[in-house]
Amino acid sequence: MGFSEFLGNEAMVAALRGALRAERVPHAMLFTGPRGVGKFTLARMFAQAANCERLKDDFCGECATCQRIGQLADLDDLIARGLAERGESADAATVERVPLILQSHPDVWVMVPDPVRLKSPVARPVLRIGQLRAVQRAAYFQPMGRRRVFILDGVETMRADVSNVFLKILEEPPGSATLILTAPSPFNLLPTILSRCMQFHFAPLPQAEVENILKAKGTLKSGEVKLAAQLSEGSPGLASEMNVQAVVERRQAILRILEHAARGQGFSQLFAATNQLAKDRESPYEDLLADFYGLLSDLLELNAGLKSPQLRNPHLAKELQALARSVSSNWVMRAISGIDELASGARRNLNRQLGMDALAASLSPTPGASPLPR
Repeated sequence: MGFSEFLGNEAMVAALRGALRAERVPHAMLFTGPRGVGKFTLARMFAQAANCERLKDDFCGECATCQRIGQLADLDDLIARGLAERGESADAATVERVPLILQSHPDVWVMVPDPVRLKSPVARPVLRIGQLRAVQRAAYFQPMGRRRVFILDGVETMRADVSNVFLKILEEPPGSATLILTAPSPFNLLPTILSRCMQFHFAPLPQAEVENILKAKGTLKSGEVKLAAQLSEGSPGLASEMNVQAVVERRQAILRILEHAARGQGFSQLFAATNQLAKDRESPYEDLLADFYGLLSDLLELNAGLKSPQLRNPHLAKELQALARSVSSNWVMRAISGIDELASGARRNLNRQLGMDALAASLSPTPGASPLPR
C-alpha cells in the first residue's frame, strides 16, 4: 500500500514525496493529462500521504485517516448520495446554495463538475460558483490533521467569471491547505490561474504497461485487452472502463462522415451519418471530439509519408490509408480547425447536430466542383 501502487509518471510521485518530506508543500498544483491517466488517483493518494498518521512522505493505507480518505476512490457513490440529499428537482438557486461537495474526511474535499440531477443529468456538467465559494470559505479553517486538501476535478469546465472568483483563493493561499486542480490541458485555463500553480503533466503509459494493468484487473475479455490498450492511448483508467465494441463502432461512424465529406457523396448521406452520431447520448461530446482528433491525426501522419506511422486507430488502418490518398494535408488541417470550433462551441452549448452538419458541409466539395481525387 502507498505510492508504490501508482503506475507510471514516477518523477511526479518522487517530487510529491520530496515536498512532503521537506514540509514544503505547494499551496496549489495543477495536474494535466488525458482522461484516465491517473490525475485524480494521484491527487487522492497525495491527500492520504499528507494526512497519514504513520508516515511522513507516503501513506500506509491502514490507519483510520488513510482508510477514510481512501473512500474517495469510489466517487460515483458519493455523487449519488450528494445529489439525493439535495433533491432530484433542485432549481438553479438550490444548486448554488447547496453545492455538490464530496468528502469522506473533514480535511479532504473533492469538487467535480455538477451534473445537477442523478436521473437526468445536464449535458455538460460544470464546476459552479457555489462550489468554489465553499472552498474559499473552508480553505482557511485549521485542519484536524496535518493538512487540508481540496481536489477540484475538471477545472476546465469553469466559466471565465467563475474562474475569476477562484483566483481570490490562489492570490491569498492559506498556509495549511493545498488545492489540486485537474484538467486535460493547461491551455484550457486562464493564464492567471496557471501562473499561481505548480504544474505537473501526466504522460501516457506505454501500451505494454496498459496491457499488463488490464490483465491484472481482469475487467476485459482477453481478446479485447490489446485493442483497448491501443484505443486508450496510454490511459489505463480509460482502458479499464472502456466498452471496446462501442468505441470501435463510434470511430467507424466518424470515419464514414469524413469519407462522405471528402468524396462529395451527397448531403443526404452526410447528414444521415451526422444525425446518427449526434443521437449517441451514451458518449460524452468531449469523447466524440477526441475521436475526431485521433482520426485526423492519423490522416496527417499518413499524408506525411512516414515509414512507420504510429496510428491511434490501427484497427482502421486500411480505411485510413484509402482516405489519406483522397485528401490533402490542407483538407485535414481545415477539418482540425473545424473540430477546434466545435470544442469551443461546446462550452457555449452549441447544438452538436448543427455543429457537425456545418463542419461536414464545409469539408465537402463546393456545388459544381468535382469530388476530391480518390
